[in-house]
Amino acid sequence: MAGDRTPKIVGTVWGLLVLNTLGSAGAKTIVPLPRSLIQMVTMGALVAAFTLALTVNLKLRIRASAYVSLLTLLLVSSVISSANLESGFGALFRCARLALFVGTLWLLSRWWDGSTTFVRHHIRMYFAVLGLVAAGLVISPGAALPDLYGGRLVGALWPLTPPQIGQYAAVIIGLTVLLLLGRRTDRKGAAVVIVPSLVLLALTHTRTATLGLVIGLTLAIGSLILTSAAARRFFTWAVVCVTVAAVGFASVLQAWFLRGQSKENFSSLTGRAKVWDALLAEPRSTGETLFGMGLGDKSFGGLPIDNSWLAVYQEQGLIGVCLVAAIIIGLGGIALLRPPSLERACAIFLISYCAMASYTEAGLGDASPYLLHLALAASLLAAPAPPPAPAPEAPSLTTPEAPRRRVPQWARRTEVI
Repeated sequence: MAGDRTPKIVGTVWGLLVLNTLGSAGAKTIVPLPRSLIQMVTMGALVAAFTLALTVNLKLRIRASAYVSLLTLLLVSSVISSANLESGFGALFRCARLALFVGTLWLLSRWWDGSTTFVRHHIRMYFAVLGLVAAGLVISPGAALPDLYGGRLVGALWPLTPPQIGQYAAVIIGLTVLLLLGRRTDRKGAAVVIVPSLVLLALTHTRTATLGLVIGLTLAIGSLILTSAAARRFFTWAVVCVTVAAVGFASVLQAWFLRGQSKENFSSLTGRAKVWDALLAEPRSTGETLFGMGLGDKSFGGLPIDNSWLAVYQEQGLIGVCLVAAIIIGLGGIALLRPPSLERACAIFLISYCAMASYTEAGLGDASPYLLHLALAASLLAAPAPPPAPAPEAPSLTTPEAPRRRVPQWARRTEVI
């Protein structure tokens, strides 16, 4: 099953899943793109991904996956909460999207064998997205660094917000660094990905992505220290560089981190805390508390929730929160039980990044890049499939020759006479 050679079309399917999770809302682009057109592209990508995955896996061979099983339960919970149409018909549409997303992951699970195959697909696709962002910056710097976002980098050719760009940059930087430490790529190839991605991450001024990158890499490299000399050297140099930067560039780093905000605005997490307090104070029935209001646009009172746990509580209730917690804890527990390896380190990075980002970003309860990151972690933690058993030998159609009986010499003389 999973030991089969991964077809090239699987990489295309993974890229289409990435395209679907880019979203349809964001900054104003150089050429205005109707939201309906963007939604057609993203949904078309998901339908195409499911169709291609089904085509390449017609026998419906899948691997047992606790991660996708929990996602399936989350889908069932979402359908139950959305059935009353309290969030409108859009909730059922989002459930259908999540169903296609989960179904595609089930079909791809056949090739989850604990290797870095899907890591490379992940890096290539998100690097292509960042290339589109960089192209928009070169073509129209004013549109890519608008005053509406405080001069932070946005997508000028495809509507992407600074947190999205920061997330994509941080994830591929972390994965590429780990591939370099594991000697799965050379320094030149790693520099081509890491250097421009770091520049774009700095231009987004995204604190969540930066902290997630630092914390995720610290935990991932820490899991390799005992078995990898390259990881020990990198960790030592990283500590030295961070210490020097903290001492010599403290004021610059503080200004970048605060983004010109007041201490009051910073302490309230750019106004997020007010939305969270209002959401938690909202009266709810028992059914709404358990199952939520149905899948929506991750907002409350017209303002973004920007917290995965509260967004799941709002839309999928306490049951959804428990399922998402089971996903994070389950993947983290499996990663801790695995022996040290590059694949385990990549999984630890992705799990810790998503857990860190869940505090100020929504997406763990619906088809999103975060669920795709965790799917990649699940593929890295999958046990390699056992080698296929040798085919039994075909029975011989010829009658075996009877053993030749030794004839004594005196008997042979008698026969001659």
